[in-house]
Amino acid sequence: METRLSTGIKGLDRMLNGGLLQGRAYLVKGAPGTGKTTLAMHFAMAGVSRGESVMYVTLEESAETLKADMTRLGFNLNDPHLTIIDATPIGDNYVFMDTFFDSFAKGFDKMVSAIKDELRTRRYTRIVIDPITMVKLTSTNEIEYRRLFLSFIKSMHKMGVTLIMTSEVERTDVEEYLVSGIIELKSFEAGGELVRGVRITKLRGSGFDMTIRPYVISDRGIVVFTERVLTPPPVSKV
Repeated sequence: METRLSTGIKGLDRMLNGGLLQGRAYLVKGAPGTGKTTLAMHFAMAGVSRGESVMYVTLEESAETLKADMTRLGFNLNDPHLTIIDATPIGDNYVFMDTFFDSFAKGFDKMVSAIKDELRTRRYTRIVIDPITMVKLTSTNEIEYRRLFLSFIKSMHKMGVTLIMTSEVERTDVEEYLVSGIIELKSFEAGGELVRGVRITKLRGSGFDMTIRPYVISDRGIVVFTERVLTPPPVSKV
């Protein structure tokens, strides 16, 4: 029986029949503001709380902003078990432990190479890439991107790394096809209010809750209500 890893969100773990399968790659999809980064941080900090070494690669939001936002939700991002990689394109340098990789965010091959090098010096069990779409934008060759993406996932699997990637793109065919699971975050307007729902659309090797469950982003992060069902409003016809 494969090991399950907690996402750090109790309700989501229940939807996943106990958590994510260890050593696999997962995609978290959603529009801006749905909480993708917060979910990814829950996953990262769940590993940190167990004494695991966790790598968080931020490609869109600066490390300073990430720390400020997540600290307000009660996460301790100064824990030595957590390594935050600021690979935002606006930075002058990209910090990777004590080494600088000036081209870290300029290509998938460079990013993968840097991560593999770091894994040779420290055993990380969880890695987050937030968002993977920023890496994809640097690629001009779809076939080459697919090859690199598949190679990366296989390498992480061999090393026992559980990988979470976030994406704002509605359809990410390459990533969706190759990952082991997809968690989708949705937002709807109902009665003049914004409501959010989470659903799992793919989970290889396991059964899962196929119902859309409501969730909120509280002052302590994401809370999923598994005892409730969220029914999306009907699409209006023009």
